[in-house]
Amino acid sequence: MKIAELSIPEQLKEVILQSGITELYPPQEEAIQAGALEGKNLVLASPTASGKTLVAELCCLKHVLERNGKAIYLAPLRALASEKFDDLKKYEALKKANGRRVSVGISTGDFDSSDIWLEKYDIIITTNEKADSLLRHRAKWMDEISLVVADEVHLLNESERGPTLEVVLARLMQVNPSMQVLALSATMGNVDEIATWLKAQFVITEWRPVTLKEGVLLHDEIQFKDGDARKILRKTSNDAVNLALNTIKTGGQALVFASTRRNAASLAKKIADQTSKELSKLAKKTLEREAEKVRTADERTKISDSLAELVSCGVAFHHAGLAGAHRRIIEDLFRQGRIKVLTATPTLAFGMNLPARVVIVQDYRRYEPGYGYYPISVLEYKQMAGRAGRPKYDKAGESILIAKTGDEADYLMENFVLARPERIWSRLAVEKIIRGHVLATVASGFAHTENGVYEFFGKTFYAHQYDVKAIKSVIAKILKYLYDEQMLYVDGDNICATPLGKRVSELYLDPVSAVIIRDALKHKPACLTDLSMLHLITHTPDMGPVMRPYGQEIDQVAILMEEHREELFMPPPVEWEDRIAYEEFLGEIKTAMILKGWIEETSEEELLEKYKVQPGDLYRIIENGKWLLHAMHELATLLRDKESLPLASELLERVTKGIKRELLPIVKLEGIGRVRGRAIYNAGYKTVEDIKHANMDDLIKLLGNALAKKVKVQVGGFVKKETWEQLGKSEEWKQKALGDF
Repeated sequence: MKIAELSIPEQLKEVILQSGITELYPPQEEAIQAGALEGKNLVLASPTASGKTLVAELCCLKHVLERNGKAIYLAPLRALASEKFDDLKKYEALKKANGRRVSVGISTGDFDSSDIWLEKYDIIITTNEKADSLLRHRAKWMDEISLVVADEVHLLNESERGPTLEVVLARLMQVNPSMQVLALSATMGNVDEIATWLKAQFVITEWRPVTLKEGVLLHDEIQFKDGDARKILRKTSNDAVNLALNTIKTGGQALVFASTRRNAASLAKKIADQTSKELSKLAKKTLEREAEKVRTADERTKISDSLAELVSCGVAFHHAGLAGAHRRIIEDLFRQGRIKVLTATPTLAFGMNLPARVVIVQDYRRYEPGYGYYPISVLEYKQMAGRAGRPKYDKAGESILIAKTGDEADYLMENFVLARPERIWSRLAVEKIIRGHVLATVASGFAHTENGVYEFFGKTFYAHQYDVKAIKSVIAKILKYLYDEQMLYVDGDNICATPLGKRVSELYLDPVSAVIIRDALKHKPACLTDLSMLHLITHTPDMGPVMRPYGQEIDQVAILMEEHREELFMPPPVEWEDRIAYEEFLGEIKTAMILKGWIEETSEEELLEKYKVQPGDLYRIIENGKWLLHAMHELATLLRDKESLPLASELLERVTKGIKRELLPIVKLEGIGRVRGRAIYNAGYKTVEDIKHANMDDLIKLLGNALAKKVKVQVGGFVKKETWEQLGKSEEWKQKALGDF
């Protein structure tokens, strides 16, 4: 089917044709024939790079341009949301019937907000969690949604993210019964079952624009599932390294999946040791320029230096521990073909558009604390394999598992290469996961009686697969817990949220976290310090995985814990009674100390070195710390706890900026962060009043012309006329120079 034949506005056709697309892929054509552009619900299950995104874009624009509708695009990760936002921005030149241009917005953070500003956008990209938060705040504009696109819908099967996606879809269908649902996935074993739940048509196809060859490497030979075989050159004792080197020699790129961050980084180093010997002088010079971008993109650390060194050899690693700026550079360089080999953890397989000619799955087992090693699912393997093959560049892509023995090779071929993905199962009926959703159902007014709560959860995928009776006992237990903890009250047949319950739901807190904070604030330690408050938030389930101390750190953290015992809201577990709980508590202390180091202005490099934490983890701890300190402040306000309020408020500012108390007034100035704030303070300007009376030349030496001028405008103060004019001239000259460049 040609683009010109589609029942879409002409201006939309022009944008698509200008992008080089003139004809639909078979899966796209099947989706159109199934009624995607006619407003019918659809589950589209087709391989990576088969064109699912274009189908979603066409549906979004059809709603906006022809039906005066509003579309919401749900993505599982912030990075994927940003990628989809960039994809959709190209349609902002299109005009709606009222003459206004199409607008695209994105919101992935700040869970304590209804984001009223989003109502002016036609297409809105959010993460599943942000969409859940918006529903809890009853954002008015969500009633206008006429299309929801659920990307990577197979993540319903994932224990952490799946339940939120499930509840969001059920909630949106409850709010907007006539809304169209478009669910996208590359790999699912029970597409028909998910489609029935969503009252949708479904399209299942194996078609790919690039043929996928799946195989298993044993020693020096790859055996493919189609019976084909190929020998590779063995240059080292590491099979993954050999496969990567063979791929580069044939002009391709390789994506290597490793089970852990550490494995990904060490494997990248082994590959770079080999590629560095093969690079030409010109290639080395080009890559060194790219490596310098990595060094200067964020605070310089050992990890950034290590990554830059690898980039200079045409290799990199990618995982959630990297700083965002570094991840973006690496992704761009890989897309441009400058990085030839990228080692990564499996999270990269969740939708990011980074295909390679060859995908190498080094580890088919994962380590789970307390359980040992276990094989990954077929679904996870197929997600990784789907990255193989670059449209427009490769005739075929290869996905290769690595075996050590003949027996293992047979096992991998039968249980992964030739296997079908498992069925998707709802993970909703777990008390820890569902309790926040039960509270939100009542607190946001989606149900007003106990039967109303059961009725809503009767519309979930879990109830569709099993029966609402199977989840009823869990819900009843949670309702009793919420009642006992004074988050719900009963008024005749009605269940209502108390002010506490409503606020906890809006704050997107696990009710257990709220109970921990509330009860702790009522029974403060004799010595209330920064560490007291920081440990309290790390003690909540919402902090996420704490940074458990390594073997050699355990004693040091234990000693530190004893030194500060009087500052803690709760006593540590007895080591010999519950070793697991004791070590978890030590992890909370360590995480609190990381936050304390951050607000004491310890450099990122020192924190990474001292606590063996990685940039991405540090970012997560800081972001979660900000969220939980805000929640603590809000709960203290509700409890009228005047003692905790100022400390929580101050700590929130300090964690946000990473500063000592003395810099608080200075960093309120726009453009001044922890580094510039410290430079100003150390130069003797300790208050805003000091800066107001500061000599302009001195400020320029500290901050440069533009920022010094900006700061002076904010604080006021006298500046000689000739100095001001000179600043204006230098700024004008700078802008002209940049324009000429």
